[in-house]
Amino acid sequence: MHAIEFNNISKKFRKGEKMYSLRDAIPRFVKSIFKKNGNGNNELDSGEFWVLKNVNFQVKKGEVLGIIGPNGAGKSTILKLLSRILTPNKGEIKVRGRMSALIEITAGFHPEFTGRENIYFNGAILGMDRKEIDSKFEKIVDFSGVRDFIDTPVKRYSSGMSARLGFAIAAHVDPEVLLVDEVLSVGDMNFQAKCAQKMRELLASGTTIIFISHNITLVQSLCERLLLLHQGEIIKEGYPEEVIPYYQSIVLKEDWERIEESIDQASTRYDVNNEAEALFQVHDVRFSDKNNDFKKRFKVGEPVKIHVDYENKAGNAEVVFVYEVLRSDGVVCCSSNTKDDNFPVQGSKGHSTLEISLGELKLGPAVYYLKIAIWDKNMVHPYVVKRKGVFNVEMEGLSYQLDSILLPDTKWKITHK
Repeated sequence: MHAIEFNNISKKFRKGEKMYSLRDAIPRFVKSIFKKNGNGNNELDSGEFWVLKNVNFQVKKGEVLGIIGPNGAGKSTILKLLSRILTPNKGEIKVRGRMSALIEITAGFHPEFTGRENIYFNGAILGMDRKEIDSKFEKIVDFSGVRDFIDTPVKRYSSGMSARLGFAIAAHVDPEVLLVDEVLSVGDMNFQAKCAQKMRELLASGTTIIFISHNITLVQSLCERLLLLHQGEIIKEGYPEEVIPYYQSIVLKEDWERIEESIDQASTRYDVNNEAEALFQVHDVRFSDKNNDFKKRFKVGEPVKIHVDYENKAGNAEVVFVYEVLRSDGVVCCSSNTKDDNFPVQGSKGHSTLEISLGELKLGPAVYYLKIAIWDKNMVHPYVVKRKGVFNVEMEGLSYQLDSILLPDTKWKITHK
């Protein structure tokens, strides 16, 4: 028998839904009645959109299921439907057994209550009686790590403290079904390790777990099966090593589109006056492999060259070129300049191309973009500062270095004594 059945579920939301008066509310209420009678839940009104559409899955008792997908895919909506915070527009949900959910940091907390009071308050919401909470109180406090503040109102807690206390309560309910959202990401590394260990203990005791996270390493460690959700639909289901590469490709594609759009919309200069910019202009940035074949997609460890097409209107002037390779989240991964590399550039008027060889680029799989600048020889006044050029680095199959900037050519050796 399945612990969870999610049968043909659809859920729609309305963009900016507001009711300003009874005059607005009554027509909408009457319309909703007629729509229900006419099976109108299968249709969308103006301003509505499907957050989930015809989603089906089942979870066996004692199984841990991971749900992954880009932001806005509908992952958290699934947990809110399972925990009955929301109701579906279509379909049937069955949950068998005592359920505990950690969906939002402060879910079930009263901000004016102390941590101690909220343990009893939240525990009661999750179905524990006072005697059961009494017996587990010390374990909950120890696990949360907030003992010094247990009699402080939770409105004074940091988000991390609230998350730790919330998870500690939810995990000690002895649930038969546990729902866990991305909320654990606010904890530090030690707390995340404690959470992962606690979930393994619950799993060993037969607890069914649905886990949502962007932490792919943790997902790989905990989950036997994954669902990949995209735009409200399940597009892939299976073992982590089968599903995660599909997820990576979606994230890379969305990152690529976002970065290209932001570069197109960005100003062509950063605190550079018009007079300075008139002297030098960067027209294009291209990327090539070791054979000078231009492309935008590279494999991990493949040599990369940058070609900067620029125009010098200043005539004979010594300048310094600076480049930075940034990951899509803005992290600077590598940089250099012609001055530090002892490559003096004596400008000559007209169009030129600067070639920058990065060698075998050991960057992790991600989307990257280039920031290029031209400065005067003393690096006091910039002529041009531009974000231009997007490329990505890909790795075949499942990558365990998803968050790594650098992938060194690692060699392992053990010497037995």
